[in-house]
Amino acid sequence: QVQLVEFGGGLVQAGGSLRLSCAASGGTFSWYYMGWFRQAPGKERELVAAISSGGSTYYADSVKDRFSISRDNAKNAVYLQMLSLKPEDTAVYYCAAGWATRPYGTKPSDYYYWGQGTQVTVPS
Repeated sequence: QVQLVEFGGGLVQAGGSLRLSCAASGGTFSWYYMGWFRQAPGKERELVAAISSGGSTYYADSVKDRFSISRDNAKNAVYLQMLSLKPEDTAVYYCAAGWATRPYGTKPSDYYYWGQGTQVTVPS
């Protein structure tokens, strides 16, 4: 069983930046691909970025060139650096872990473990 805890959410003005962290425990972190999802009120949970166990990355079109996902297997942690934040980035951000023969998953159903979420608010 893997436990995930997110840190780093908050309120930031448009154009600002935040760095989210996710600490993992209870499993072999390096085996898992990791993802950051977000869910805004009234909307479905969507994948923001994913990273394979080997470091290959995927980004949603809406965050390409603004967000960067990384992982530190020695620290059992995954990060999401967010730059040039926009009001439409406002959501609860979730860290998730999964495994499969593919490098990473792109749907919530591809992930087996979830953190509790952290709120990111970018006022308009």
